[in-house]
Amino acid sequence: MSETRAECLRGKGLTKVFGSGNKKTVAVDHVDFDFREGEIISIVGESGSGKTTLSKMLLGLISVTEGEVYYQGKLRDISSGRKKKEYWKGIQPIFQDPFSSYNMFNKIDSVLLDCIKMRGMGKLPYEEKFKMMEEACSFVNLEFKELTNKYPFELSGGQMQRLMIARIFLLRPKILLADEPTSMIDACSRSTILDMLLKLRDEIQMTVIFITHDIGLAYYISDKVYIMEHGKFVESGPAEECILHPTADYTKRLISDVPKIYEEWDLSTV
Repeated sequence: MSETRAECLRGKGLTKVFGSGNKKTVAVDHVDFDFREGEIISIVGESGSGKTTLSKMLLGLISVTEGEVYYQGKLRDISSGRKKKEYWKGIQPIFQDPFSSYNMFNKIDSVLLDCIKMRGMGKLPYEEKFKMMEEACSFVNLEFKELTNKYPFELSGGQMQRLMIARIFLLRPKILLADEPTSMIDACSRSTILDMLLKLRDEIQMTVIFITHDIGLAYYISDKVYIMEHGKFVESGPAEECILHPTADYTKRLISDVPKIYEEWDLSTV
């Protein structure tokens, strides 16, 4: 079914090299991928596998050493500040650490008003903007009236992550890139935030790319999974196929590392 969906983001031989000579590190090594509209994709790997570097390349935050990125079927062009801003209207992140995701000197009202401005609706009357901000906060179970005139640092980590999703609700990008978006919050908030992201995907047919080390999460939410080791994709395909019938040794090891209630846990490697 996913093959009938329009292509939204594709990579061809994407590579990122840091340093040179003896100090050269190949963080991402000639990866190919094809993400389609409305899909949920997980890029799974341990710390240092290259998945966060890849996400920064996809966002245009770091340069590409080699290879090409295609956005909506066309070669991506982010060669100027204006073109980069235009690209960011279509692709937005939610980062792992909510505390570093905000300018702490900007009030929450400014954070949300900037999203409305980025959508090209900056000239709307304030009453309409207020309604949009109320609706966005309500979507993530926050009361805008309780947030107005506050700073992000006055919120809890879970509230900050929900505010990030409220931003996405206002911006309505074609692609959301979520880098470990629930790793710093409690289990109850985690499931709520995942449900909100899935609801938003259904509402606006957004493509969601999860960057995660959690193979259980990937299996639970994803249409497609890409397993990353040492900068390469060692396995990719439908989530069920990759995780229930893995072929790569690395995937098998990631799965075996997940504790199972019905088996005795091997703690000898801890």
